[in-house]
Amino acid sequence: MSRQNLMFRHVAGLGLMLCALTPFASQAAESVAPGKLTYGTAATFMPFEYVKDGQLTGFDIDLINALSKHINLTPAPMQMEFKGLIPALQGKRLDVINSAMYVNPTRAAQVDFVPYLKIGSRVVVRKGNPAGITGRDLSLCGKNVVVTLGGIEESQAREDNKKCLAAKKEAINVMTFPAATDSAVAVAQGRADAEFLSTPGTVALLTEKPGVFEAVGPEFEADTQIAFAVRKGDSETRAQLEKGLKALVKDGTYKQLIEKWRFPESVAIF
Repeated sequence: MSRQNLMFRHVAGLGLMLCALTPFASQAAESVAPGKLTYGTAATFMPFEYVKDGQLTGFDIDLINALSKHINLTPAPMQMEFKGLIPALQGKRLDVINSAMYVNPTRAAQVDFVPYLKIGSRVVVRKGNPAGITGRDLSLCGKNVVVTLGGIEESQAREDNKKCLAAKKEAINVMTFPAATDSAVAVAQGRADAEFLSTPGTVALLTEKPGVFEAVGPEFEADTQIAFAVRKGDSETRAQLEKGLKALVKDGTYKQLIEKWRFPESVAIF
């Protein structure tokens, strides 16, 4: 056996760099930083994660701060654009994605999920609804619809565009922005006719900007799960998150956070 092969077996036997050697193994790699839970977040999605008065805040931030105490780790946030979260996790710059990530098959092929909420979405328009949109239906055809780049809302809007074309109506102009806050500004300024936004996000927006926006049509895809994401095969980190969530449910913190952020009771999955 060559010296190189002997060295490889020795390193593998010690269990060092396991995730790099076998990325789909059942064991987890060591944390990015010992004693810390390094998480990635795109802090532009109120009320889940956003910056207010220079401080990172939101439901997800409160949740992971409380959860970290139960698993004896210090939360360490890394802010970045949403589209960069999965590459950063796969590149081992993060232990966890904590950014209201919607669960879908495409993402499930890239990461493992630990769900913590179930939510739906709404169509948000400018107050007075000048474009006459009635909800997530053919009234969107020919309109400018803004969504978060790479988010599930973008997929939804592009599917709706196909329905418009199949009905021989004008195409939806799907406009993408890196942040939900940018999308809201586009609607407020009349550069876009509508935005697809989570139901909790809609509640927060209507509360923060009374008289500027309104929601039209019923909630849609109300059983969509959002979750923490960990690297494929990282069973250790996944187990830690599940342990922390169970503790938060047991001590009442989970329910308290849902109430604090004015989420409807239907979001709870525990």
